Amino acid sequence: MYKIRTYNTIAVEGLEQFPRDRYEISSEIAEPDGILVRSANLNELTFPSELKAIARAGAGVNNVPVERCTKEGIVVFNSPGANANAVKELVLAGLLLSSRGIYAGMRFTAGLSGTSHEQMGPLLEAKKKHFKGQELTGKTLGVVGLGAIGSHVANMALHMGMNVIGYDPAISIDAAWRLPAQVQKAENLQQLLNRSDYVTLHVPAIKATENLINQGTLAAMKSGARLLNFARETIVNTDDVLSALDAGKLTYYVTDFPSPALINRDDVIAMPHLGASTYEAEANCAIMGAQQLVHFIEHGNIRNSVNFPTCELERTTGFRICFANQNVPKVLSQVLNLLADQNINVVEMLNKSRDDIAYNILDIETEPSQSVLDAIANTEHVFHLRSI
Repeated sequence: MYKIRTYNTIAVEGLEQFPRDRYEISSEIAEPDGILVRSANLNELTFPSELKAIARAGAGVNNVPVERCTKEGIVVFNSPGANANAVKELVLAGLLLSSRGIYAGMRFTAGLSGTSHEQMGPLLEAKKKHFKGQELTGKTLGVVGLGAIGSHVANMALHMGMNVIGYDPAISIDAAWRLPAQVQKAENLQQLLNRSDYVTLHVPAIKATENLINQGTLAAMKSGARLLNFARETIVNTDDVLSALDAGKLTYYVTDFPSPALINRDDVIAMPHLGASTYEAEANCAIMGAQQLVHFIEHGNIRNSVNFPTCELERTTGFRICFANQNVPKVLSQVLNLLADQNINVVEMLNKSRDDIAYNILDIETEPSQSVLDAIANTEHVFHLRSI
């Protein structure tokens, strides 16, 4: 019986992915095989030796000690794209709110409490000119980051009649296939900023993207542009954005990451981190995370890991060995020699690497003895071994 520990409230649709005849699921399990988590902070936890994988029901993994997990041989999954539609729809709301004077107009209307019907009509008619906006059709949207969310946003904007420019120096082949031909490709970030009436950010929060939007990049933007940040707070330098707003360089800043400096400004629309806050997104993220745990725990297959290489092999025999090692020469050959010395035939195998890590799946004809497994585990540079 495999054991899964949950943190936070996990959508029922996700929990249903674990076959109950093979899995025990609880928020109280002390020594789990897998963890399914949303936003709980795991960084200070000590993980048991039984723990094989952590699945984050969401895209960001800043609440998981990824580097430590790698050293301990724990695979960390996230759920890229599971919340893409939810974020896309919120980006659309941000585009409209920053264009049409909707927010200011609603606040004005809410302040008319106690006004008679006869007075209200003329007041609204006289004031509405102050909330005049602009239409999205024909405007240019710059999409920074063309992954699952960015590609969804680009497609949406095209359907709205906008021109779309995209920039992503690390775009994957799958993401490139998702993009329609109408999306113009910017050669660099400055080119995108120069040409965009609206800029929306959809890059991960990593060292390379910290303060990506700063005084220098803001200077490259078109005067009067709108900036939308539904990615991560650290991508934008808030002080520099405020300076750009004060100077009129930016017309609006729309963000899902409020900070005290952004409150009570007419040119800032701040939301309380609503990007993935829909029933559908929470269910999608939980389903993806749960399925990843099942596929890894039962078969050793890895997809959407943030610290291990993607490695999926259809099961061909009843015995499978999975191991990870430092990505150096001769480790795999040593393991294969160990198996050959014991007359264990390898029917199918797959080897993948990612940065300093290599991961291997070997389907073998006969069940390996404990001594064989111990020999593999003790092979130099091997740090993770499972027999399934």
